[in-house]
Amino acid sequence: MKVEIFNMCDFAQADSVGKLNILGIFSVIHAAQFPATHGLCALAIKLRFDKSEEGIKKFKISLIDSDGKSIMPPTEAQVHVRIPPNEPHANIQIVTLFPQLTFPHFGEYSVDLNIDGRQEASTPIFLKQAPTIPPHLQPPPKMA
Repeated sequence: MKVEIFNMCDFAQADSVGKLNILGIFSVIHAAQFPATHGLCALAIKLRFDKSEEGIKKFKISLIDSDGKSIMPPTEAQVHVRIPPNEPHANIQIVTLFPQLTFPHFGEYSVDLNIDGRQEASTPIFLKQAPTIPPHLQPPPKMA
């Protein structure tokens, strides 16, 4: 099994013919205060399985902080991997939508993918203090 894509993004969609559409890959979120809430986002995954790896695969996606504490319940699913006739492998696209993520503090978080109990991929998310704009660089107030 090969992980070809594993990214957090603003939105993703997998279609029925094998295309994976990804918009706005990111690894940094800026927040002014905590807890910080990030609106709709997605995890885009593309995996390639060889013929010898056919069968049911159990997936688990976790979001944890730097202390290993889960900040949301894990997402779990099963996928039946089937290799088409006369093909050496199969590609599987998975999109997990997160309508809202809440982060308790600044720092590094990790989105982890486990397949059949083994960690296969991980991608970081860094929560940083939103930059403040100095008063002399702020846009002038709008006139009513």
